[in-house]
Amino acid sequence: MLAHHIHHALAQVQELQARILEKQRFKGYSGRARALSGTLALLGAIAMGSSTYPATTTAHLAGWGAVFVIAFLLNYGALMYWFLFDPGVNRDWRRLKPVADVAPPLVVGGVFTLALVLREHHDYLVGTWMCLFGLANLASRHVLPRAICWVGLFYLLTGAGCLLWPNLTFINPWPMGLIFFIGEWTGGLILHFDGTRK
Repeated sequence: MLAHHIHHALAQVQELQARILEKQRFKGYSGRARALSGTLALLGAIAMGSSTYPATTTAHLAGWGAVFVIAFLLNYGALMYWFLFDPGVNRDWRRLKPVADVAPPLVVGGVFTLALVLREHHDYLVGTWMCLFGLANLASRHVLPRAICWVGLFYLLTGAGCLLWPNLTFINPWPMGLIFFIGEWTGGLILHFDGTRK
């Protein structure tokens, strides 16, 4: 009899814990916007890998800069749409706290980008971007589905590989395009199916 009560109490505690975690889950990121960003990275690689695209650092910086701006607008446009129109959010600014959690790795990524470009160490950009994007994913692991950790680790490992790979050049767009395509589609699917499952 006592064992039954203890089992029932533990089940109630687990259910309460699951409800608390679900309430803390951040729903502002769009899986579709993220997958579109991955597709955009692949399309950018296809465009920059063509024989008609200039094989210069400046042209590739401009190309990846354009991909970044469009992906940023897609993702944060979807975030603002959620914030403004989701009735459960009620335009409460506190609901955007998880966005601030990913800001440090992204800001550091901007600083590293500027430093590497100014010192003309362009070949380290792709690996640096991947590593810092991996850290941004890991920073979200407490408010997003657990599987997002694997996306963060994927970016960290591939970024480290790009940083250590001999003779990898910035004007080769394929590592960036393929890795971000895989990573963003995986992250997008995780977010999308988490939203539909709930």
